[in-house]
Amino acid sequence: MVKIVHDGAAPLKLVKAEPLTPGPAEILIKVAAAGVNRPDLAQRAGFYPPPPGAPETLGLEVAGEVIAAGAEVRRWRVGDTVTALLAGGGYASQAVAHEGSALPIPRGVSLLEAALLPETVFTVWANVFESGGLKPADTLLVHGGASGIGTTAIQMAKAHGARVFVTAGDAEKCKLCEKLGADRAINYKTEDFETIVREAGGADVILDMVGGPYAPKNLSCAKPQGRIVMIATLQGAQAEINLALLMVKRLTLTGSTLRSRAVEEKARIAREVERVVWPWVEAGKVKPVIDSTFPLADAEAAHQRLQSGGHAGKIALIVEH
Repeated sequence: MVKIVHDGAAPLKLVKAEPLTPGPAEILIKVAAAGVNRPDLAQRAGFYPPPPGAPETLGLEVAGEVIAAGAEVRRWRVGDTVTALLAGGGYASQAVAHEGSALPIPRGVSLLEAALLPETVFTVWANVFESGGLKPADTLLVHGGASGIGTTAIQMAKAHGARVFVTAGDAEKCKLCEKLGADRAINYKTEDFETIVREAGGADVILDMVGGPYAPKNLSCAKPQGRIVMIATLQGAQAEINLALLMVKRLTLTGSTLRSRAVEEKARIAREVERVVWPWVEAGKVKPVIDSTFPLADAEAAHQRLQSGGHAGKIALIVEH
């Protein structure tokens, strides 16, 4: 077995490691590909530690073949191909997942594509559809529309029948978002999303990963009884907001993280994703936008690509065996 190790600001390094053994309710996956996500950067910087008992190794999503299963595992067998949400450990040739956090590979989807689904699909489902309560006739505003989360949110919301507005940082990213189905992509460097969304009638649900300066603008352009869901604070965790506006418009401001949730809660989300989203994936309505792929040994280059902000969609690590 090999895995990537990190040590502060030092470059990521591939090392040999002892093979893993799954626990009673866990499966051991021979990893074919792993997703690279912003929480990985946060963990590496010391801001997003793994929950108790989770591996220190980076990586929150993988796809591959089951090569061992614990005694209590009922659904999966050796030889099955799965994609899985992890609490950590994805940047490796083997990864352990709780059986409830694994899903079958959707029909017509490659292992590479499948590896890039769990982190974003689970996040969008839990935040936009559950916390945000998105309805088919609603308007959704997504900040960071060209990110992995953003491109997934656009497709899932459109498959659900919603109208979608997004913000993105340049013309090419805006074009990509509209190609994926966004009704209006707003270049936040040259346009004021607050004015545009307000003039279009406002947003029922807002998915925000920016934080800081966007918080008062979100309240301003939300419809009465709108729901604002925070999933990251890339431009700061502190904000000044008008609480009177929150009350007058009867808004809901909430937020969440996914990684620290109990395995039972992740399993519940997985069941809902399989029931609702997997048919969209199999119908071609939702698929990961792949920005770039890197060999596992080049994880440092993958992180540099993500850190640069120039990517659109998802970044993957490919594992050769």
